[in-house]
Amino acid sequence: MNTLVVCSQCEKLNRVSIEKADSVRPVCGSCKAELPFHRGVQEVSGAGLSKIIRSGDRPVVVDFWAEWCGPCKSFAPTFQAAAREMGDRYIFAKLDTEAHQLAAQTFQIRGIPTLIVFKNGIEVTRQSGAMPLPMFKQFLSSI
Repeated sequence: MNTLVVCSQCEKLNRVSIEKADSVRPVCGSCKAELPFHRGVQEVSGAGLSKIIRSGDRPVVVDFWAEWCGPCKSFAPTFQAAAREMGDRYIFAKLDTEAHQLAAQTFQIRGIPTLIVFKNGIEVTRQSGAMPLPMFKQFLSSI
């Protein structure tokens, strides 16, 4: 099972095997930097998010979060579990709203965690707040 990952250094798109990434850290095919991809989830900047939204070959699920946010931290394992299970149908990304405040403003993030699903470059749905895995999977399957 492969997914697209944006390099945080050169912003090139890379196709990464989710299974292989568990044992071998993926590197960018262009600049050879280590890719920000962990357990089926990639960390993106605002520019990286824009690129993956435009180029994704399937819906992109984005978790807008912050390090200080308790519900964000408690939702992280759920997000990773869904990514491991549903990575063949969705691209999973996380954007730190504190590190990338302009992106948070651009997407009008008012509370965190906020999940936004993009399909064919367009936002199709959003949900604020953490949720248990069965509810999150049901939310995704309704797309």
